[in-house]
Amino acid sequence: MADIIKLLPDHVANQIAAGEVVQRPASVVKELLENAIDAQSNSIKLIVKDGGKSLVQVVDDGMGMSTTDARLSFERHATSKIKKAEDLFNLHTKGFRGEALASIAAIAHVEMQTRSAGEEVGTRLRIEGSEVVSQEVCVTPKGTSLSVKNLFFNIPARRNFLKSNQVELRHIMDEFHRVALAHPAITFHFYNNGSELFNLPKSTYRRRIVHIFGTRANAKLVPVEEETNVIKIQGFIHKPEFAKKSRGEQFFFVNHRFIKSPYLHHAVVSAFEGLIKTDTYPGYFLYLEVDPSSIDINIHPTKTEVKFDDEHTLYAILRSTIKHSLGQFNIIPALDFDHDQNLDTPYTYKNKEAKQPQVTVDAGFNPFLDTPRKPASATRGNISARKTQGEWESMYIGLDQPMRDNSSFSSVHLESDTITGSVFEGKVEVGHSVATTFQLRRKYIVTSIKSGMVVIDQNRAHQRVLYEKLLKSTTVKQSVSQQLLFPLTLSFTKSDRAILDEIRTDLTHIGFIFETLDDESLKITGVPTLIPENEVGMVLDQLISDYRQEIIGESFSQADILSKTLARSLAVKTGEILDCDSQLALVNDLFACKESRVSPFNRPIYIMLTEQDIEKKFI
Repeated sequence: MADIIKLLPDHVANQIAAGEVVQRPASVVKELLENAIDAQSNSIKLIVKDGGKSLVQVVDDGMGMSTTDARLSFERHATSKIKKAEDLFNLHTKGFRGEALASIAAIAHVEMQTRSAGEEVGTRLRIEGSEVVSQEVCVTPKGTSLSVKNLFFNIPARRNFLKSNQVELRHIMDEFHRVALAHPAITFHFYNNGSELFNLPKSTYRRRIVHIFGTRANAKLVPVEEETNVIKIQGFIHKPEFAKKSRGEQFFFVNHRFIKSPYLHHAVVSAFEGLIKTDTYPGYFLYLEVDPSSIDINIHPTKTEVKFDDEHTLYAILRSTIKHSLGQFNIIPALDFDHDQNLDTPYTYKNKEAKQPQVTVDAGFNPFLDTPRKPASATRGNISARKTQGEWESMYIGLDQPMRDNSSFSSVHLESDTITGSVFEGKVEVGHSVATTFQLRRKYIVTSIKSGMVVIDQNRAHQRVLYEKLLKSTTVKQSVSQQLLFPLTLSFTKSDRAILDEIRTDLTHIGFIFETLDDESLKITGVPTLIPENEVGMVLDQLISDYRQEIIGESFSQADILSKTLARSLAVKTGEILDCDSQLALVNDLFACKESRVSPFNRPIYIMLTEQDIEKKFI
């Protein structure tokens, strides 16, 4: 039998490695930025065109490389970060595998210009698909400039899986935020299609957060700081009142490296227990420093997942540290049973002398007289007034006569469960046959049909009704907008503003009216009639979160995704009580929809129980 196992060519192996290292342009940005940081750079520039598909360029002023190092850096597993296997458990740098540049060069056009401090001229290297096209001497500043053009030019299938330029740009911005937040001592510049998006000077952690997420983020931050033999914690958490329904500004950094840790995230959420609602999430920027030998960051190609030696200890320390910060800065309401606040002297009366109050009483005042008397002044201390016998006896006149009013206790209405007002406009016309409905567990609506009964999920049914209404108003572009008497001013980060600007046209078709105030604020003067004024901010936050989590896809239009998000946010929730008219209206509106079987998110809305199904239960 002939041998069938053969070594793969280098360019094929590099493309396979690129599938692990490079998923999208944001992966290239992450690798190049980390290499620039490892080169001890003080200033880094990121230049992007067409969402990173056409160009991703990183320019730094770091150490640079010699001609030999520049050529070797594109070989597989060529690195200066480690020399032996033990070094993997004592890492102080970002990239250490030596796969990044080789993987990127296998699926793009790469050009590098680099010069070290001790040399007068630098090196220009051009590689296309793992093949070196040219290598020559050039004049370039100290540091390295690496350009990646035409990503996935030789793998069309991978390029077709890339999303739109706006979506890819958002992923690049997320990676940029993670790197910039971890290294506030480095100056960062970010340019997209020739315009500057971020100019982040060297600063502290707090100022770096404010520069990225806006000046209003400063009021949300609560400092967190703790140092033990096991871990050093510093950073900031958001005040409980700024908790959102979406997971937005949540960042963990371990030894200046961004990580994702559901276990540590649970520690943060548990520290906020009792301070935020169950369906909201707190924001945090936590920087952890541990012994490099106590963690393993080599368990995932993207190095965003790490493994700790003693997770339980880190969990307990992190949870107690956050609780301490919430209490130290008076975020948690405190109860002191030994202190009487009524005995506290107001600040404005601290240095004033006590004065005897003057009391005057009208001793002859009678509230039952038709003609009011002028109040008579009384001497100080004569507080009690004596009424005559005729005055107090007159209070009982007429009590022996029968009541003229025909009212009785049968007309008294006892207090019951609060019923949610009608969530559907108009009155339900059922016709001659009145359908019977009732609500089960405040979640389902049960109604009868000719062949049996139908059990409807009220939340999913309302989602379907709202989805088709919103989608129709968006496509027809004839929506009704409710003008606000007092406009709302909402603040957003630059990345959130980019999402709103992307879908602004569709929002206008639904009924939103925006006015731009500055880079961080929007003034909303009109909202759709379906959205209450007090829920506008929540709806927009949920909409931004859905776009950020990539619910949007190439097969769906922005109008479709927008309608789904708004329908989910505005639909009646499980636990809300609906009156009979609202139940009937929901049932009628549901079966008037084009697709009444599944919700906008492809979940079943109702189940049918025929009379035969019910009879089988009694056999």
